[in-house]
Amino acid sequence: MQSWSNWGPFHRQALERVAAIPGVQYAAFAWGVPLTGNNWPATMDIEGQPPAAKESDKIALPMRAATPDYFKLMGVGLIDGREFRSTDDDKAPKVAIVNEAFTHRYFPNSNSVGRKVWFDGRDKPGIQIVGEIANGRTDDLTQEPSPEIYLPLWQANAFSKHLVVRTTADPRTVVAAVEHALRTVDPTAAIENVKTLEQIRDDSLASRTFAMHLLTGFSVVGSLLTLIGIYSVISLSVASRRRELAIRSAVGAQQKDIRRLIFGEGFRLIAGGVLAGIVLAVVLSRVLRSFLFEIEPSDPATFILVGVLFVGVGLLACWAPVRRAGKVDPLEALR
Repeated sequence: MQSWSNWGPFHRQALERVAAIPGVQYAAFAWGVPLTGNNWPATMDIEGQPPAAKESDKIALPMRAATPDYFKLMGVGLIDGREFRSTDDDKAPKVAIVNEAFTHRYFPNSNSVGRKVWFDGRDKPGIQIVGEIANGRTDDLTQEPSPEIYLPLWQANAFSKHLVVRTTADPRTVVAAVEHALRTVDPTAAIENVKTLEQIRDDSLASRTFAMHLLTGFSVVGSLLTLIGIYSVISLSVASRRRELAIRSAVGAQQKDIRRLIFGEGFRLIAGGVLAGIVLAVVLSRVLRSFLFEIEPSDPATFILVGVLFVGVGLLACWAPVRRAGKVDPLEALR
């Protein structure tokens, strides 16, 4: 943990040395990396919003802090204004960057860039919003984007939670070089929980991934049982109707007519089950919503695709019984 006296020099020197490592494109310190849930709540007044009568009525939003190049490093698009600069330090006017959800909520009919926010009352100099960025997800991919506000790390005076690095080289080789660079600045610097963004994403989705794998396993077992059931029902129907099928064949029915008859019965059975399943899925869509990201649980294309797939597989299960029905010998069945 750095003391306040060497906080700034440590971070600046660390960024310079890490950025100089071969293969490193960008390096930045941040508090509030996506999908980590790291932020600190802050109450504030926002220009254009009515002043709060008491402290509990103030607007509370998650706050982040980052150094320049953080948004380019993370691939977060700049919608309006500018990003943080190296000159946005404690000697410069205080600035902030907000996300698109912030603008939509508090300035739905205007621009947020140029507006001000206050943390210590409107009687003091405010913090000017200088940029607007695209929405991201700090807590969970399945949650709707919420308003966020970013401060320059040099002005926030917050201990950095994460050092993020974008590299074209193998991350495993870069990690050792980054640790060495940090140790040369401060041998006591604490380094732990080194992860790639892919690992962070997988960790954030671990519980949902397990649940989806479990549901997938149940669905596979259920599908196999369904196919076995369809095969058994159609086979039993063909066996119990051998005399009827033989009579149909004796009076002139062709094999294709008999196959069409059995296929038709199987299709009606399968189609009824698929329609019932779609209705049940729509009813239970609220349960599925928590497992999905940027996909609606009542997506028509998905229902159509799955329905057609199940009908096709179900008809495949009917193939063997239908083939046997078409080969019924009239004389053998009537004897």
